[in-house]
Amino acid sequence: MTYQQTVQYLFNRFPLFQNVGAGAYKEGTENIATFCKQLDNPQNNYFTIHIAGTNGKGSVAHILASVLQQAGYQVGLFTSPHLTDFRERIKVDGVKISERYVVRFVEEHREEMERLGLSFFEATTAMAFQYFADSDVEVAIIETGLGGRLDATNIIKPILSIITNIGLEHTRYLGNTLDKIAGEKAGIIKRNVPVVIGESHPETDEVFRETAKRNHSKLIFADRTWEVVDSCFDDHKSSFYICRPCDGRTQTLELDLAGHYQRKNIITVRTAITLLRHDTPLNISTRALLSGCRTVCKTTGLRGRWQVVLTEPMVVCDTGHNAHGIKEVTAQVAKCRYRKLFVILGLANDKDLSEILPLLPQNAYYIFTRASVERALPAEELAAAATRYGLVGEVQPNVVEAYKAAREAACPDDMILVGGSTFIVSDFLDKQQ
Repeated sequence: MTYQQTVQYLFNRFPLFQNVGAGAYKEGTENIATFCKQLDNPQNNYFTIHIAGTNGKGSVAHILASVLQQAGYQVGLFTSPHLTDFRERIKVDGVKISERYVVRFVEEHREEMERLGLSFFEATTAMAFQYFADSDVEVAIIETGLGGRLDATNIIKPILSIITNIGLEHTRYLGNTLDKIAGEKAGIIKRNVPVVIGESHPETDEVFRETAKRNHSKLIFADRTWEVVDSCFDDHKSSFYICRPCDGRTQTLELDLAGHYQRKNIITVRTAITLLRHDTPLNISTRALLSGCRTVCKTTGLRGRWQVVLTEPMVVCDTGHNAHGIKEVTAQVAKCRYRKLFVILGLANDKDLSEILPLLPQNAYYIFTRASVERALPAEELAAAATRYGLVGEVQPNVVEAYKAAREAACPDDMILVGGSTFIVSDFLDKQQ
């Protein structure tokens, strides 16, 4: 098979949650544990850092990868979903897995993957584990797919666990309350392994405390360890002046990421670095921390997080796709200067519109569209629902036509925001290459 044929085989043969939703969700780690055992458990050949959470885990994973690379380590990075190329999910030192490796892995193992009935995510996770072992990585950063306790990635034995935050998402699978969702994500907390919680919350803190206590794990809440005292932003970077209240220590960290919501991720990363220094064999200098934060996008290839792709008019895309994420994005839009705001909006069909649509600005002109995946909500349905919340605009059949309409209508001092789902940003960036 060619690379394209191989990827198409993976998409067609193994259910992909990002595309079809419930039909691709598989509870439990038995299948992937069995498969990885046949591979001689490659995930045990290197240090791992496990990251879960509702929002921010992708940014935290990429920032940490950049810092560890600057510290001199060979770093594996496994994240999902991808934006424009399957290979974005699996990287070593910022370089995507080769097409040849993807083809070879599938050809060698397709019979067993089919026999075990692996999901797309399970197959991809196993591929990442094996690739990292074959690449002699020293540390791999592993992002969960959905939840934590029953996630395919949860067969690893990490040196550090990170849970960024908890929000109401995927309630069909994880539970319909914050404490239930926290319980699922707390499933990545392993015995005697330190854990960082990015954001504390009265409904979830006790869940994490109890799980950590039961596992004899050191537990640190990042937002109670460091706080952002001041920050500044431009189109392509941000700077955070942070303070540790317990001893008054201060530090300035610069990111080549411009999203205001990175203020939460930066203190999660900073807290994680402290634990990695004190509780693991890793050696991370201040120089590596500062340099790694400044070069996240350059080092790891991270895209889609308040990414400014044009300045006149200002065109921004962001993968925020749930109420928590969209609230952060709209808050940043409110601080931008523009004559008129155009929003290219598309959502997945499993989102609660009554939760998301009220968060969106009414002073914008909306171009409702749908992404090229099965899970995409029809644009006509989205537009009809949006009118009930005072959001007006037009319908376009796809992201390409939506962006064309926005560019034709926009003046140089206007702003175009592209978002609502990862798939919308994926379709958009795919056509920008």
